[in-house]
This record gives sequence, structure tokens and C-alpha cells, in this order.
Amino acid sequence: MKKFILPLLVLLFVGSLFAVESAPSEVVGYVKYELLVGNNTIALPMDQPYTLASEIGNAIGANAVAYFDTDTQEWETANLSEYGWTGDFNVSNGQTLWVSLDAPATFYSLGNMPASFPVYSLVAGNNTIMLPLNRNDLTLASQVGNEIGANAVAHFNASIQEWESANFSEYGWSGDFTTAIADPLWISTSTAGTWPAPTRRATQSYGTRK
Repeated sequence: MKKFILPLLVLLFVGSLFAVESAPSEVVGYVKYELLVGNNTIALPMDQPYTLASEIGNAIGANAVAYFDTDTQEWETANLSEYGWTGDFNVSNGQTLWVSLDAPATFYSLGNMPASFPVYSLVAGNNTIMLPLNRNDLTLASQVGNEIGANAVAHFNASIQEWESANFSEYGWSGDFTTAIADPLWISTSTAGTWPAPTRRATQSYGTRK
């Protein structure tokens, strides 16, 4: 999965002579996800027009689109058949999605910068998040895990169709990997909370991890 963010100034230079604006909507761009045959993970970092899983599925030619339900700890899936989509669901900015394809494709999350960055309500157990666009300071899975207080941070490697996980133990982190903004990630934590701001969770020590 390779991604690029291309900022474009929407206001003309002449407009800046009259007022200085700082709203996120002044900048548009995209995040690009290269998808392989089989299963892939994507996220929705930009303020885009998609409202349903089926719309994303149709845009990239997917036969299934899923999200992880933290209440049930299971994936909920919209599936495409000869009769159309079943199990469709609403999607939102910052959401992580699982997509299944029969042919390679490229997905662009294209639109304005979001007015606010996502805040995730995490449960004790498994969760999915996207690394927010304003968190380019987190370049390793271990850094993400330390800030959240997670026991494990994973990403899906579509080239081998497997999850690759960085795990925390009394000896520290093992299996660490690089992270970047807009990355879809799987998080396992033993305590509930929100991440990141407005109420950022303090980094947990090993003694509070289970």
C-alpha cells in the first residue's frame, strides 16, 4: 500500500490579499491506496462524499466491504452478489475498512481536509483506527502502542494476506514496523478510552497492561 497526500490551495492568491483564512477546507488533497487481489485494508482520511459501504465497493470494484464492530468484536460485512449489495452500512471519515477484490485496483480518498480529525472510542479488546493526518510524529507501531497503552498494534500486509503485529511484553516491543499518517491499524488494549485528543490517554506502563 502506497499513499501520497497532495495539498492544493483552493483560494486564489488574490483572495489572500483581502483576508487570511486558516480553515481546513481551504486545502484539498488525496490519499492513494494500492489494492491487490484478495483482502486489503483502507481508511477514509479525507472529507469525501461517500456515505455507504456499497458506494466505496462500487468505486473500487470490491465484492465485499467490512468494518470491525468493537461491541461484538466481529467484522460486519456488506457483500455484492448478482442481486446487488446486502448488509450495507454507513461509513464515516477516519474509518478503517476491510475490502475484498478480484482484481487489483487503486482507491483514492479525495476531498477537503477534514474540519476535525477523528477521535476513536476504544474498548478493552480489539479495535481498528486510522493514524490521523495530524500525527506524522508517530512513525513506529511501538510509538502508537505506547501512546494508546496497547498490547499489540498490527497492520494487514496484502502482499502475503496476513496480519503483521508488533507486540508488547515485559521485554518491550517485538516485531515493530513503520507507520505513517492514514495507515489503517488494528489495536489491542486491555483498557477502554479515547484516542487521541480531546482526552488523550496517558502512556501505560507494563504493569497496567494485561
